[in-house]
Amino acid sequence: MKLHTAPTQHYQTVTAYDESGVEINAVRFNYSLTVMPETPPAAWHAESFDTLTAAHFESIAAAAPDVVILGTGARQRFIHPRLVQPLTSRRIGVECMDNPAACRTYNILMGEGRKVVLALIME
Repeated sequence: MKLHTAPTQHYQTVTAYDESGVEINAVRFNYSLTVMPETPPAAWHAESFDTLTAAHFESIAAAAPDVVILGTGARQRFIHPRLVQPLTSRRIGVECMDNPAACRTYNILMGEGRKVVLALIME
């Protein structure tokens, strides 16, 4: 689904997504990644939801966002609280949703000026 027709110049915006990948400012990615409004997308070494560990969230916690939107793939799955302890111990919220909902939610929060991280798992 296309979300925007033109890339933004200043912020990392989800411009399209489908079942096999996501476009950030019209650049295609088909692997797991993290996205923040003012930082280029970065590969996130999360091969699948089932292989997530607390270490996957340490680097995200270092960015000190207000909230993390975790895209869990094609369907919504909920992460065990001990895995996101690096975030919750710093009072960083975590919301789990399927990838399409995560992309839309990220764009809304980013557009509101929130310090948000989109963490997408592409299996």
